[in-house]
Amino acid sequence: EVRIETAKTIIARNTSPDLPFDRSINPYRGCEHGCIYCYARPSHAYWDLSPGLDFETKLIAKTNAAEVLEQQLSKPGYVCAPINLGANTDPYQPIEREHQLTRRLLEVLLRYRHPVTIVTKGSLVLRDLDLLAELASQRLVRVMISLTTLDDELKRTLEPRAAAPKARLRAI
Repeated sequence: EVRIETAKTIIARNTSPDLPFDRSINPYRGCEHGCIYCYARPSHAYWDLSPGLDFETKLIAKTNAAEVLEQQLSKPGYVCAPINLGANTDPYQPIEREHQLTRRLLEVLLRYRHPVTIVTKGSLVLRDLDLLAELASQRLVRVMISLTTLDDELKRTLEPRAAAPKARLRAI
C-alpha cells in the first residue's frame, strides 16, 4: 500500500554527533527492503503504523519532494551544505521505479549544483547514472552502496527484498 503525502518541507536537519551530515531528505517513509536490523523501523510508529510489517508494506511517498526542495533551495539565506539522500529509508527501494522521486530530487540538486550523498542497497541507482555522472564531474556527489553479505541465503534472511549481492557488486 502506498500513501501519498504532500510535504511542507523536505530537508530534515539533525545535530547528531554520530552522523557526518546535518541535513537529509527521505522521499519515502517505510522501506520495502524489509531489513530485519533497520534502525528506522520505530519511526513508523509516529504515524500510528507498526514498526514491523507496516514498515515494509505501508509506504508513504512524498510526491512533491522535488518541488519543495526547489522552493527550499531558492530561499534567500539558504546555506549550501551536503544533503544525504535516504538517511532513514532507502531512496532506491523498489517503489522508486514507479514514483521516481529520487531521480527528480537529483535533477533539482544538479540544477542548483548542490552537493549530495547517497546510501543505498538498491541496484536501481544505475538508472540515474546520467545524473550521477554529471554531479560527479562537478565533484558534487558520493554514492555508497551497502553490501551486508555475499551469501544469498543470509541476504534473504537479513534483507528480504533488497537487491541481490551480485546486483550490488555490479553497481559498485
